[in-house]
Amino acid sequence: GQQVHRRYKHFDWLYGRLAEKFPVISVPHLPEKQATGRFEEDFISKRRKGLAWWMDHMCSHPVLAQCDAFQHFLTCPSTDEKAWKQGKRKAEKDEMVGANFFLTISVPTGPGASLDLQEVESQVDGFKAFTKKMDESALQLNHTANEFARKQVTGFKKEYQKVGHSFKCLSQAFELDQQAFSAGLNQAIAFTAEAYDAIGDLFADQPRQDLDPVMDLLALYQGHLANFPDIIHVQKGALTKVKESKRHVEEGKMELPKAEGIQERCNIISFATLAEINHFHKIRVRDFKLQMQHFLQQQILFFQKVTQKLEEALHKYDSV
Repeated sequence: GQQVHRRYKHFDWLYGRLAEKFPVISVPHLPEKQATGRFEEDFISKRRKGLAWWMDHMCSHPVLAQCDAFQHFLTCPSTDEKAWKQGKRKAEKDEMVGANFFLTISVPTGPGASLDLQEVESQVDGFKAFTKKMDESALQLNHTANEFARKQVTGFKKEYQKVGHSFKCLSQAFELDQQAFSAGLNQAIAFTAEAYDAIGDLFADQPRQDLDPVMDLLALYQGHLANFPDIIHVQKGALTKVKESKRHVEEGKMELPKAEGIQERCNIISFATLAEINHFHKIRVRDFKLQMQHFLQQQILFFQKVTQKLEEALHKYDSV
């Protein structure tokens, strides 16, 4: 219930802290920093939406949302510069970052609590294949949506308004006949021209309602997907060390307790990685469900508006 004001540089600082601290948590990339030229106002509006998406993902994460740096960002009063700097310094002095973060994780212990590393490797490999395919399909959908939006804003609008202009020319030609009984027809055709002109405007405005939000979501998830190769690399490195330690024990080059310590650390990394994979799938299902519902609802509303315009034009001929 407390409002705070943050500039882009504050978001940038927070992103840096979170990305540095959590080696197996995907912190989605921030929207682009700046733009120049006459589209700057649209860019800022789009970036604000992107930051809202980003913040929603931060708040949805059970670890990121509880992080001291994030809590400081979210709750420090905008007017208290001293408190902001103190919290900022504290976050920057945090030693539990990178590899040290794993020292803060508790995992199940006791008989049967240890993960089957072969099963873990299989799950991680499956997720790697999934993210590769998702990234490819997200790129394709983004390209398709972008191209379709461009056609609606320029091509479709132009074509519908061209039809409208042709109807208008016809009505103007009919007006030259000066017959009283044809006035109703002339007006109806002129109204039809206006309807097609309005439909052209509807097409141009529609991507803002349905396709743009889809592309915003895709941009956020492409930021997630770009993180996972590094996360998987950390986990794969741990698995490799376990395999090497087992071989060294068999060859008499390493004591068993040391190898068990390596396996224990790998266990922690594996638990953390699988937890992040699980969380990613949960928010993915949540986000794409909501966005697809919104997209289809907006499409239905759009075609209802188009139908309404055509029906209004049709009824103008009833009294002719």
